[in-house]
Order: sequence, then C-alpha cells, then structure tokens
Amino acid sequence: MEKQAARQVSQNRLAAETSPYLQQHAHNPVNWYPWGEAALSLARSEHKPILLSIGYSACHWCHVMAHESFEDEQTAKVMNDLFVNIKVDREERPDLDKIYQIAHQMLTQRGGGWPLTMFLSPEDQRPFFGGTYFPDAPRYGMPAFREVLLRVSEYYTERADELRTQSAALIAAFDDLVPAALGTGTELTDAPLRAARADLEHQFDRDHGGFGAAPKFPHPTTIERLLRDWRRTATQTEPDLQALFMATLTLKRMADGGLRDQLGGGFSRYSVDQYWMIPHFEKMLYDNGALLANYAQAAVATGDAFFARTAASTADWVLRDMQATGGGYYSSLDADSEGHEGRFYVWQPDEVRAVIGDADHALFAPHFGLDRQPNFEAQAWHLHTFKSVEDIAVETSLTVAAVQERLDIACKRLLEVRRQRIWPGRDEKILTSWNALMIRGMAIAARALDRSDLAESATCALDFLRAQLWKDGRLLATHKDGRSQHAAYLDDYAMLADAVLELNQVRWRSDEIEFACALLDVLLAHFEDHESGGFFFTADDHEKLIHRAKGFADDATPSGNGIAAFVLQRMGYLLGEPRYLIAAERSLRAGW
Repeated sequence: MEKQAARQVSQNRLAAETSPYLQQHAHNPVNWYPWGEAALSLARSEHKPILLSIGYSACHWCHVMAHESFEDEQTAKVMNDLFVNIKVDREERPDLDKIYQIAHQMLTQRGGGWPLTMFLSPEDQRPFFGGTYFPDAPRYGMPAFREVLLRVSEYYTERADELRTQSAALIAAFDDLVPAALGTGTELTDAPLRAARADLEHQFDRDHGGFGAAPKFPHPTTIERLLRDWRRTATQTEPDLQALFMATLTLKRMADGGLRDQLGGGFSRYSVDQYWMIPHFEKMLYDNGALLANYAQAAVATGDAFFARTAASTADWVLRDMQATGGGYYSSLDADSEGHEGRFYVWQPDEVRAVIGDADHALFAPHFGLDRQPNFEAQAWHLHTFKSVEDIAVETSLTVAAVQERLDIACKRLLEVRRQRIWPGRDEKILTSWNALMIRGMAIAARALDRSDLAESATCALDFLRAQLWKDGRLLATHKDGRSQHAAYLDDYAMLADAVLELNQVRWRSDEIEFACALLDVLLAHFEDHESGGFFFTADDHEKLIHRAKGFADDATPSGNGIAAFVLQRMGYLLGEPRYLIAAERSLRAGW
C-alpha cells in the first residue's frame, strides 16, 4: 500500500505539468516533484539533499536511465528515502540547465549532457556532486546508480563542513566565468573573426566535412560564419574560397549521410560516427531551423540545385509533421519508437523491394547502400547515399533526370509505407526561441527558393507567438495544452526579434517591426548588464537562482548575446535608433 500511495503522489505531482518529458515520469515509483517552492521547502524542512534530474523528451539516454532506474521499485525506494527528487525539462527551464551543466563541468572536469544528474544542498540549492547517465549495474566504467545514491547520501551526512567550503568555492568560480569587458577606448576590429576562421580550418575534416572527430554535430552557426567569411571576400582579388569549401562540403556530406532523413526530410541531432552515417535519431526543431537557413543560403551562394533540394525537403518535413494547426512549431521527434532507437527509420532490402519493385530497387539499392552490409544494429539498413545519381545514370545508360525522378517516386512510396509504422513520440511543446529559429529559417528559404508557402508558414507561427506568448508587454517561453508559462529568457527575445526582421525581408508589416522594437526594449530594460555590457540570460525580475548567467558562446543554439548584438545593430541602422546601436556595441565589447 505504501508503494502504491507513493506512486499516486508522484503521478499527481508531475501529471499536472504540461511538459511531455515530465509526464513521461508521472507513473514512476519515484516521488518526483517539479522544480518549485513545494520541493525546495520540503528539502529544507526535512534536511534532505535534492536529487535534480534534467532531461528532455526526445533524449535516448534519458529513456534508458528512466527504464533502468526510475521505473525500478528498489532504486525508487532509495531515492525516496534519502532525497527530495526534482525533475526538470531542460527545454522549459534552460536557466536551470545552464547553471547545473556548468556546475557539473566544474565538479567533474568533464563535459555534460543529458540526462544530467545533480545533487544539491537543501538550504541553497548549491550542487556538491553530479554526473550524467548512471547505469543500473556497474557498466562502462561507472558505478551502479543505486550505489551512487548511497555513497552521496553518506558523504552529505558525514562531510557537511567540507561541502560548505566546496560550495563557496564553486559560487566564486561562477563569478569568474565572465571575462572583463573591452575598454571603450579600444577599437573594435575583425581580429576575433580572423582567429575563429583560422581555428575552424584547423578543426576541419577535409574528407568527411564537419569539425573535430566523432560524435559530430552539425554546428550550423559555424557554417553560417564560413559562408559570411566567403561572402565578405567574394569581390576581392583573392576570395576566401576555402571558407566556401568548408561550408559546402560539410553541408553536402551531412545531406548525403544518415544524419538527414533521406525519405522524410529533416536532420537528426548528431552523428555517432565521423561519416555522418548513423545518428542519434531525435529530430530537434532548433537544428532544423538553423540548417534550413544554411542550405537555403548555400543554394544562393553556389547556385547548386542540391542545396535547394535539401532546403526544400527540410521545409516540407516541418510543414507536414511539425507545425501545429494553430500555427506554432512543435519541439522535437523522439529518438525511440517501440522501445528501440531508430526503429522507425531503418529498413530491410526485401521490404524495400516489395514496395518499389525490382526495377526501381536496382537504382535505389546502390544509391542508398542497400546492396552493402547492414550499417545499423539488428542487421538493419539506415539509408545513406553511397553512389551518386550521376554514377548510377552512367551505369544504367539513363539520364540523370530520369534516375532522380525514379528515386524521388520510390522515396515517396516508401515514405507512405513508413508513415504507417508506430511513430516516435512528438514533443508538442511550442517553445518561443526554437520557433523563432524556424521562423527565421522559413523566411530565408522562402526568399532563396521563391516559395510563398514558407513565408505563410512563418507568418502563422509568428502570429501564434504574438497571440499566445506575448502577455502584458512580456514574453513567455513555452506553450502546451492551451497553457503559456515560464518567464521568457534572453534567447526568446533576441531570436524572435531577429526572426521578425528576417521575415520582413520577404514582405513588410509595420506592426511586426513595432513588435520587434517592443522585444528589444524589454531586453534593454530587463536583461542588459548596465555596468559591463551584454545581456544576462534571465531578466532582473526572474526567480532568484544560485547564479545569473551571462554567456557569449554558442551551444546547441546560437548565443543569445550574439543574436542580440546582431539584431540590435541591424534594427539600429534600419530605424536610426542610437539606443540599439550603443547596446550592440556594449555587447560586443563585453564578449570581446
């Protein structure tokens, strides 16, 4: 009866949340709380440390840890006895995620990720130990999660003074994260851009595209930076053709690879190998918004129809599968279906042949590697371009156009069959910042591809955000099940203003420009660091946390400070508004 009661309580606490990620854990035997005063007060009153678990609904390893540990009665009992357990959706609360990811890196001297598992002091929510995924039994050189729980509880009980000293040092280290701003007497130059350009060439994979070794992420902001490096020099005696080569080779290899959904369009989050062949299969809106812009920009830069086709297929996937009836864009598609990662996407050659017939299979198999050894687990094939359309045309004495047409028809037929499978979960949260990235991508693609339907899609999404997430002169960060909530962050304001400006290069609406100005005015009033320049991630009236972050580096999404400086500069010149130009320069100096 006690376990049943605990399960009922945990269900009630998370079932009231709109986040699909939190709802996934509503039936765990763990007494999960959402982040909030109820959980924090309980931890203080019972003098129990907090176990903070941060993840998101499309995350494969989050699912693994949930199945192994959070659904296990014995593990849950240890968690409930020793800790106050809090679940956070990092997409709803990126403020919490940013703080505790940095803390994890400081404490462990290793990179972070999801699921993030942090142990916090009940008095002040300062972290004293952490990790990411822990297995249910000793594996991968890691201890079992249950053993971690027991050791952490013992350590917290026996070394309280030591933990307080460590905690104070950690907070001091947070304060040292932001470098001093560049003085007003120092001239701003292109030196950081030149340094970044040299560093990217050093990291570039000349065989397979991309930057660094596996796992490989798309890094669309890097690609756009290189396209801008090329464009800046395009009319000079020696244009930066190497920058164009690095950008376009990376785009080509990603689009040919398994990172891209060859049937349905869109890109997965990252590749586990250096060849872009096998991804982690979650498909995130933010990646696809930025990559849509990349491919559309590359189509304009090169005139290559390949990039235009890739942009079009990405946009079509969003229109078909990711836009809500009300206009906003959904957040993600899960990596898993039927309990297995990638099952929705992979094929068997005989299965393909039965759908498209022998004649088209003779073209399809060599193009997508079905005539080779299986490249995925359980002896399955994940589609990946191995032989070009041009080579197949030569071998079969067909024209390139004829081969492409037959492949396109085969892909459409297979896509229809695939749509009958059990789908991965779709996170139908509508996030302001991620919607802004897709609105921007749709606007750029609308201009590059001359497609008014993409501009209409972007307009519908913008109208939805203005109607549902702009309340009393302030933005909210997320919408789900008719509820808009959570005070918006720097990224929401900056990226949405940037998206509005990009969309108004397709067609002009004065009321939207006025809306963009209202967004920027909130940035200046509530987010700007008036002493050192730049912008904090949270507003001055946001919930007080252990640290108020002010970051300048891109991560999975572009830097909010970078986008703010960019759009303030453009809007400042467009409208002749000195306040915007001054704030843009102060942000550049702060991040110098």
